[in-house]
Amino acid sequence: MGGFGSGRRYQGGKDTTEDSRPLDIRKLQRAGLLTPGRSFGWQWTVNDNPVADIGVRVEDQGVVLLYRHRRRGETDWQDVEQQVTIDHTACAYGGSRHWWLCPSCGRRVAILYGPGKLYACRHCCHLVYSCQREADDDRAMRRADTIRRRLGWRVGIANPKGGKPKGMHWRTFERLNAKHDAFAHASFMGTAERLGLMNRRLVGLGIDELTGDG
Repeated sequence: MGGFGSGRRYQGGKDTTEDSRPLDIRKLQRAGLLTPGRSFGWQWTVNDNPVADIGVRVEDQGVVLLYRHRRRGETDWQDVEQQVTIDHTACAYGGSRHWWLCPSCGRRVAILYGPGKLYACRHCCHLVYSCQREADDDRAMRRADTIRRRLGWRVGIANPKGGKPKGMHWRTFERLNAKHDAFAHASFMGTAERLGLMNRRLVGLGIDELTGDG
C-alpha cells in the first residue's frame, strides 16, 4: 500500500518511457550477448510473466532487430527487420562500452524504445520520464517517501513517523526529519488545493495535526 495519494495517475499528455519496451544495450553487453554471428531472443516481463519479446541477430557493425508491429487501429501485424548500428567508447580502466546509434537521429544512447514502427531513442519517440509528468504534490510525496525509506519508516505520508535509525547522527536525523515534514506538508497542501478542499482551517493546520503525530 502506498499510503495517502497512492494510485493517482500522472499528469500530462506524452507517453512515458515506462509505456514502451526499452532495449538496454548495457544489459545485453553484461549478458555477453553482443558477439557477431550470434542470434538470441530478448523478453520483457511484468511480475515474472512475459508480455513481449524481440529477436536479435548480431552482426559485425551492429544488430538486426526482428519483431512484429501493428499500427494503432489496425488488425494485421507486419514483420519488421531493423538495422541498428553499435558504437564503442573506451573505458578509463580498459575495455570498451557499447552504445546504440539511434536510427532516427544518430544520437549515441544506451537505450532504444519501441515497439513503434522503428526502435529509436527517447527524444525521437517523444517519450518523457514518469517523474516529468508528476504534479508538484506528487513529487513532494515521492521525495518524502524517499526519506522514509532511508529512515526505515513505513512508506506513505499518512502513516506515523518512526524514530531515529540506530547509528545515525542526531544532526542528520533532524535534518532529514525536517525535510520530510516540509515535503509531506507540501504534498497535503497541494492535493487539497487541487481537489478544491483548501480553506482557512486546512491552511492553519500544522504538519503534526495532518499526520496525526504529536
